[in-house]
Amino acid sequence: MSKFPPAERGMILIGALSPETIYPATAATVAYNWNITWTSANPDDAFVRPGIGVNGQWPPPQIEANFGDDIVVTVLNLLGNQSTSLHFHGLFMNGTTHMDGPAQVSQCSIPPGSSFTYRFKAAQVGTFWYHSHVKGQYVDGLRGSLIIHDPENPFRGDFDDEILLSVSDWYHQEMAVLLPEYRHGNGMMSREPVPDANLLNDTQNLQVPVAPEQTYLVRIVNVGAFAGQYFWIEGHTMTIVELDGSYTQPTTAEMIYLASGQRCSFLLTTKSEVSRNYPLMASMDRSLFMKADHVNANVTGWLVYNSSQPLLSASQIDEFAPIDDMTIIPYDQTPLLRKPDQSIRLNINMKHANGGSYYFFNDIAYASPEVPTLYTALTSGDSAAHFATYGMSSNPWVLERDQVIEVILYNRHMTNHPVHLHGHHFQAVWRSAPGAGDFSSSTVTDDAFIQLPVQRDTIVVPNGGSVVIRFRADNPGVWLLHCHMEWHAETGLAATFIEAPLDLQHQQQLQNITLEQVTLCTAAGTELPNVAEGKTHNHIENEEPITDDDTIHRQKAPRYAD
Repeated sequence: MSKFPPAERGMILIGALSPETIYPATAATVAYNWNITWTSANPDDAFVRPGIGVNGQWPPPQIEANFGDDIVVTVLNLLGNQSTSLHFHGLFMNGTTHMDGPAQVSQCSIPPGSSFTYRFKAAQVGTFWYHSHVKGQYVDGLRGSLIIHDPENPFRGDFDDEILLSVSDWYHQEMAVLLPEYRHGNGMMSREPVPDANLLNDTQNLQVPVAPEQTYLVRIVNVGAFAGQYFWIEGHTMTIVELDGSYTQPTTAEMIYLASGQRCSFLLTTKSEVSRNYPLMASMDRSLFMKADHVNANVTGWLVYNSSQPLLSASQIDEFAPIDDMTIIPYDQTPLLRKPDQSIRLNINMKHANGGSYYFFNDIAYASPEVPTLYTALTSGDSAAHFATYGMSSNPWVLERDQVIEVILYNRHMTNHPVHLHGHHFQAVWRSAPGAGDFSSSTVTDDAFIQLPVQRDTIVVPNGGSVVIRFRADNPGVWLLHCHMEWHAETGLAATFIEAPLDLQHQQQLQNITLEQVTLCTAAGTELPNVAEGKTHNHIENEEPITDDDTIHRQKAPRYAD
């Protein structure tokens, strides 16, 4: 019989906390004061380069809290020549959408010399991470893990200790060099820069001491900018219990795959004998690289049972065969959401236009609005319910409160894309094989959908194939949906979901926009003459959107209040 407990309590699922949520009496304030600075980084011992660190150190620190704590992160931007912001990946920010972090979405960026304080409740539990959400800046190193411990973890009696791992691609050049070269330097067939190294816990010599006959809860985060990662541990089996901050039914696996932004937690039981140490391996997904002859995609660390024994080389494997995450069942066995109230169809494509390479959802390459979209939603009165209010360059979609939303993602491009949704978990209800074509032209019906679908916030859309996700619009706010490959996100592969904007206004969310946030916009040269007054006015002065004339325009679904 399984030693795992029956399903009795999962994580917060498919959206927002209920107003009746009770936090522990032991909840505390966890405060971090960070100077964001340039420093030196050389994690692969091959090339010293400038990296973005915290308080003069790289890698940046981990954020750690308990369920119910108040997390306060005060950021002073000392980068000198770059603005910044922080996004807390996987946290729903229910009631605090203004703390989600993407520049020009929920706030203005933090200019050099300015400071900003993020304040939010640790209202979920599990494995998350934070990173800059400005111009691909986390490629330069501004990222780290964020762990929220659960006093009621249903697996708390099944492990003795925890281990935290990260996997990451790494570049020797800075993003300020790489991004312009990618966007403009390769003509019609832009090639994403191939990473120079692969890292485990920001090193290539990781050693993890373990004791015999112990069970560890291992949390692993892909904090990389581009490469998906295969991960396995020689001689050991993993029992998956969490994906992207959502508990799962215990599921055994020999190998897992983590796209950029994805997380996994698993139970690992060590052996009784201590006569040898075991390699733990991460290998970048080389299928994502158009040219990778020079790259060593692998990195080896070790489970160290006995420090007096050698660190053995990893054995060669015949193929990568990770577990299919679509087969994993949520811990609380939440059933498939009902048929949607609104279905949004988004085609992924890439094209050379206006002298550069851009990515598109449907016919629009995302461009940041001058005024943060959230501020527009809060100060536009009834017009906030119409997508055109937000300017087409932000690729806006207005969602109605409590409706079931279905998003059909069709990847017309030749590579996989990990797509991340802010503000929610979603149910991943269907995914085709690579090359299977557009879901909308298939004969698949709801009957073929997974009835107990996995819950994630980041999902891989296969090349030439489709994914269908569903979620309930129960978290009023402004949320990005975007590819988590930074090369694609920074060249247009994003859309904006404006969720229940009139509810946002009625909840008086405008009072949450602090003087500190308004000051950021002023320092950045963005005029907000009426934001503090909540008057209706036209905020957006966007350039004309870059469009893909070859997109099949009928793929655009009707928008709410259109």
